[in-house]
Amino acid sequence: MNRGHGLIFALVAALAVTAGGAPSRAADETTLTIFAAGTLAVPFKHVDQLFEQEYPNVVVQPQFGGSVKMAKHITELHQDADILAVADYTVIPKYMFGGDGKTSYADWYVGFARNAITFVYTDKSKFANAVTPRNWYHVLARKGVEIGRSNPDTDPSGYQTVQMLSLAEKYYSSPGLAEKILANAPLANMRDTETALIAALQLSQIDYLAIYRSDALQHHFKFINLPAKINLSDPAYALAYAGGVAHTKNGDLTGKPIVYAITIIANSPKKDLAEKYIAFLLGPAGQKILRKSGFGTFSPAYAMNPDKAPAGLRSLVKPWPAS
Repeated sequence: MNRGHGLIFALVAALAVTAGGAPSRAADETTLTIFAAGTLAVPFKHVDQLFEQEYPNVVVQPQFGGSVKMAKHITELHQDADILAVADYTVIPKYMFGGDGKTSYADWYVGFARNAITFVYTDKSKFANAVTPRNWYHVLARKGVEIGRSNPDTDPSGYQTVQMLSLAEKYYSSPGLAEKILANAPLANMRDTETALIAALQLSQIDYLAIYRSDALQHHFKFINLPAKINLSDPAYALAYAGGVAHTKNGDLTGKPIVYAITIIANSPKKDLAEKYIAFLLGPAGQKILRKSGFGTFSPAYAMNPDKAPAGLRSLVKPWPAS
């Protein structure tokens, strides 16, 4: 083939590929970056797939980790993100709102799901046949039991576990309960997110794992059905939950209902697309995925500072109830 024919062939081939859509789609692709709590990985991946089907030129790029850690990636490491979704709604105002000379990365949020803290285990866990919702705090304190948990300094489920154990001491009239159980959950059994320890549980490297009920259902684990008065699942017990305290490097944190929240980062250049994503999440398809993944939902969702939220989301939310 001479040079002229080669150039013509290459041009025709390039045009044929472009007609097929691949390069043109790549050129038009928009990436939506989401930083989210590790426990949202399963439902968000399903939401992302459906969202990308509805918006073919969008690629959703999620990054999952401890909620506090993900927030600090934005505020301290200045990593670019369009959306932040956390497992504790208080993370957003604490780390993202401005004031006192701090840069404001957000000034509103929407509570879109709720959850509960529990302990999961398998048939191979120590005392698996003996543990019950009545005696669990005795069993988990037994010598030789290995318990996994997330870091209370970086992840909501870490400090929510400690808050739950603090509440359990009062609920069961059992002083020292938290200390005894946490003695079986040393630093070696701690990770930035509790989901990083799921494989360790499956491999029997640990016996019990403090985690959200949604993860228990998603992974078909056995779990301890803790009372609503201590598992942080019910907003009706908000005042009672405040009696559970976790001492962390970020200060003393009092218990609150486990409500997941989401916001758009103030300096995101893709606010319109981020708004569409959140609207999709709050819509029928997104809510169905959340429920199927073991989360409780709100209808409609709650919004803090709804007047500052994008106009397209305001009809999908109601004001956050006064505490």
